[in-house]
Amino acid sequence: MKVLVGMVLGWCLSKIVGSQLQKLLPKTKASAGRNSFPTDDDDEGFTVETRDVSPAHFLTKIESFSLFSEYGIRKYESKEFEVGDYKWRLIIYPYGKEKDDSHVSVYLAMAETSSLPIDWEFNANFTIFLYNQISDNYLCFRVNGVRRFNETKSNWGFSKFISTESLKNKSNGYLVDDNFVLGAEVFCNHKRQRVIENVTLLRRATYPYTRAWKIVGFSKLEDVWESEEFTIRDVNWKVMLYPNGYSSSKGRDLSVFLVCVSAGARKRIMADFRMRLKNGLNLSPINMSEKSSRWFTSANKCWGFCDFISLDTLLDLRNYFLVNDCFTIEVEISVQIVVV
Repeated sequence: MKVLVGMVLGWCLSKIVGSQLQKLLPKTKASAGRNSFPTDDDDEGFTVETRDVSPAHFLTKIESFSLFSEYGIRKYESKEFEVGDYKWRLIIYPYGKEKDDSHVSVYLAMAETSSLPIDWEFNANFTIFLYNQISDNYLCFRVNGVRRFNETKSNWGFSKFISTESLKNKSNGYLVDDNFVLGAEVFCNHKRQRVIENVTLLRRATYPYTRAWKIVGFSKLEDVWESEEFTIRDVNWKVMLYPNGYSSSKGRDLSVFLVCVSAGARKRIMADFRMRLKNGLNLSPINMSEKSSRWFTSANKCWGFCDFISLDTLLDLRNYFLVNDCFTIEVEISVQIVVV
């Protein structure tokens, strides 16, 4: 009888200890909570663990994360980083790739494949990091095994990385002062220096920022007129005007462009802007362009309109745009995102 009682007690004790130990082990896809941990795009699953050491290859801090919703931005692509002779980036869907608004989706994607040979294919293992700003450590989602990257499938990740409910719960520490921090490690052939970016979403100004210039002696202008540089939200800009048109509009239209002087290899800016031509009788400005939202980068520092207004319309004195060989142009700019 004593032996039987001992066996029963031993069995119960093992169950209790086992259940407690299970709570301490890193959670995997099978054991992860539905609202707290992600859904992988692959049946091989992933492992969840915490780590104090920051990610080795890439880190991005997104300030004012909630403004993604206000601006209606459903997708954000990070800057590139290089690992194993390949270029990568994170793709973030702040309110879900499937637009269900219940989860954040995060994917690791190849950023450049045009230089790769035909039928390219390779395997990689990766980890996505979520920074806990309260406990000062990282929640790591490491894929089990490897993922095959090729022309058909060039990105892998988590369609339900973290629920918006868990993210917005301040006690979890993942969204603090509206700041959200993600990272990545990728293991291929070679290690590369980590790239760090800072993403700042700027709150919409109460009144739009506008600048105006009076163009004097229009008929005497050379091939191009440039405004002085001006600063809006710590970003430098200038306006370029081609009095006789640019490219295909040459000889037919007035061409006007907005140039982001600050845009470069280390800085990207997303802004919406609108350009107007003021009536020479000091009437209300006329919107000559729709509001346009654009990324200003090292490759595209300049956006605007080749056919801003036809020269026939501008030079027709009955329209009162050109008075005493002068007219006034105005630009309205709203800076939304600055990435450095």
